[in-house]
Amino acid sequence: MNTISQSSCPVCGSSEWKVFFEIKDVPIFCNLLWSNQQEAQNCHRGDLDLAFCSHCGFISNVAFDPDRLEYTQSYENALDFSPRFQDYAKSLAMRLIERHNLYHKTVLEIGSGKGEFLVLLSTLGNNYGIGFDPSYVQLDQHQHTQDQVKFIQDYYSERYTEYQGDFICCRHTLEHIPQPTQLLKSIKQTIGDQKPDIFFEVPNALETFERLGIWDIIYEHCGYFSPVSMAYAFSSCGFEVDNIEEEFKGQFLCVEAHPGKTVTTLTAEQTKKVKQLAEVVKGFKTKFDQKIDFWKNKLETFKTEGKRVVTWGAGSKGVTFFNFLKMQNPIEYIVDINPRKQRKYVPGTGQKIVSPEFLEEYKPDIVIVMNPIYQEEIKKMLANMGLQNCVLETGV
Repeated sequence: MNTISQSSCPVCGSSEWKVFFEIKDVPIFCNLLWSNQQEAQNCHRGDLDLAFCSHCGFISNVAFDPDRLEYTQSYENALDFSPRFQDYAKSLAMRLIERHNLYHKTVLEIGSGKGEFLVLLSTLGNNYGIGFDPSYVQLDQHQHTQDQVKFIQDYYSERYTEYQGDFICCRHTLEHIPQPTQLLKSIKQTIGDQKPDIFFEVPNALETFERLGIWDIIYEHCGYFSPVSMAYAFSSCGFEVDNIEEEFKGQFLCVEAHPGKTVTTLTAEQTKKVKQLAEVVKGFKTKFDQKIDFWKNKLETFKTEGKRVVTWGAGSKGVTFFNFLKMQNPIEYIVDINPRKQRKYVPGTGQKIVSPEFLEEYKPDIVIVMNPIYQEEIKKMLANMGLQNCVLETGV
């Protein structure tokens, strides 16, 4: 691992902060799609220089430049078109409502996206929701909730002290912030003497680096949290952690907390976890290269055999799959059920995003499912289209 000069961990401030993995020229946006293939292939790119903190276990892209990213209404990362994800989101919302007694309360969501989860929390518990997100656009299906949910097209900050809530949630936002503890400290400052319960959800670094879910390494994610670094980030900012769980088959990390004392030391068990993660990142580059070679050989075999191949899932995993492999052929198309993505092109490599119905005419031999958690619902959709003989591969 290479030592970074003049840098320190943005979570704990430690100088025990070294780069362990580098990859150059990846699209800076996976979830900003293009209407023109040439423009997609010529998209802006950046570097991934991932550093590991051997004190708290945090991982971050030290080559990340926040000035290169602007989250606008064109940003599209909604997963809610999937029945499998809808079930997860609804069950999560109900669990939070019941666990935190969220009935007739005020709920704040930081990074609310298009607002689907906040609407769930508000309608299922008869709560009043306030969402903050610069990329928010009003969806037709949410018009009936206008009296119950308010959205502010801006980043949450201390300037919004007037908005107080009984519950604050933030899903898949913290990993986009280069100084994540600044958001946590801002929340602590903004709530003042209030005592809201806090819920955060982020991608799970153990899934990415230990279990080799490498397609989740993207420029937009400047930070990667494991349970130990997540716990440290919260406790060092004045929150007492009540619970940390792996969800969505280990892909997500969920933390529940409440305002408490500031603690900046690690327990013996946490220190042990950091050392275990240090061993994981030490061997990551070798395992990453092996996985890339495996998939390049697999796709080359498909091409030699004359197989017609598509991938399914034009989110971060699908975009990263193509860009890490640096291959445009033999795969021309990627399927996505989100109609807001269809007929657009993947940044970097330029595959066209098509609807599932496209496959009825295209008749692929092989469908590579980028997220195996959706495999069963995809299998059923293919069967309904008469494509039950199509072979499903998981992109793991």
